[in-house]
Amino acid sequence: MKTPWYQKIVDVWKNRELRKKILFVLLIFAVFRALAVIPIPGVDLEQLQAFFAQSEFMGFFNLLTGGALSNFSIVMLGMGPYITAVIILQLGTMIFPALERLYRDEGETGRRKFNQYGRMLTIPLALVQGYAMIAMLQNQGVIEAFSPAMMASALITITAGAVVLMWLGEMITERGIGNGVSLMIFAGIVAGVPMSFAQLLADWTIEMLPLLLIFIGSGLLIIALVVLMNEGKRNIPISYTKRVRGLKMYGGTTSYLPLNVNPAGVLPIIFALAVMSFPQMISQFWLNSPNAILAGIAGGLEWLLANPWLYGLLYFCLIIAFTYFYTAVTFEPNKIAENLQKSGAFIPGVRPGRPTSEHLNYILKRCLFVGALFLGFIALVPSVIQGLTGIAAFQFMIGGTSLLIVVAVIMDTLRQIQAQMKVRDYENF
Repeated sequence: MKTPWYQKIVDVWKNRELRKKILFVLLIFAVFRALAVIPIPGVDLEQLQAFFAQSEFMGFFNLLTGGALSNFSIVMLGMGPYITAVIILQLGTMIFPALERLYRDEGETGRRKFNQYGRMLTIPLALVQGYAMIAMLQNQGVIEAFSPAMMASALITITAGAVVLMWLGEMITERGIGNGVSLMIFAGIVAGVPMSFAQLLADWTIEMLPLLLIFIGSGLLIIALVVLMNEGKRNIPISYTKRVRGLKMYGGTTSYLPLNVNPAGVLPIIFALAVMSFPQMISQFWLNSPNAILAGIAGGLEWLLANPWLYGLLYFCLIIAFTYFYTAVTFEPNKIAENLQKSGAFIPGVRPGRPTSEHLNYILKRCLFVGALFLGFIALVPSVIQGLTGIAAFQFMIGGTSLLIVVAVIMDTLRQIQAQMKVRDYENF
């Protein structure tokens, strides 16, 4: 008899170690929300929040920080600097052989050094992004000009906040359950849902009902597609050679090597958003510059990115590119082929060694093509539906990107909880 879903929740809560990990993650979320409402002094918050409500891009960026940006809080940059540092380092593995060897070939020690470089790079990136954000808001007339002392104090505070968030995310990964960076972004998105509901109720009219049903239906469809794609796998048959040891024969069995249709998960979306934020910030930063050349470049960037078709195309292409890039960095067909050969396993009809690696790479690229198109499709289609319905209150609450991140993070976390429960109590679970 299959165990009811509510009984599984009870079993998870009864497990002392898992309960401690879940409570630890919730504690980190509470700390994050507390930090998100501590503002940097000297800013008119009402004027600042009005600016973010009028800007679609800045509003979504504010969503990813859980409202910390519109509060001009000490963690206003969210996980942005750390994510940018990781992108730069992973791009560096394709350019610098020494960095690639450190990441791929030196095992756990190399990975720890690589992660340490990411932490160190987060600090200057937080300083640059913090200064760019303050300067952009000053150029827009949202906040008053800071004195040198106030600017230095604000930058130190913002950088410290980014480092603290990075540390909290790593603490979730090490002592909690799930991916710390993804869970922190998830917490920021979910924190904005009550506000979106309140805005919807404030603007509600009976004429909105058909459009609302269409939008809710599209949200449910997105959830179903995300679940289907995240659970989709391409099973590659694996056979084991027969071995005789003493009087017994081992091997001769058949198994499967599962390849996810979307092995990169939700990270390409996060990486694409981080990259798309740079031209937006640059255009806002230079728009009112006294230098005519810089102002012209900023105006051109703003005009290009204001075009929804061009912005959507760039966003779509970046998602596909980062899907392929992240998978190329994390998935190593050569090592998988080598491990299969060492364990006496082989793919039927494919020779061990390099032919196996090429076969895995061929199948992976076909899976990635479907997964990358899916990510780009899901990220863009809800924006089109939103433009047709015109329901501003649901702009971010069940938008494609935010909903994709939320569903993917929940599924990944539940999968890790289920795996740990199976390890601890396989038969009962």
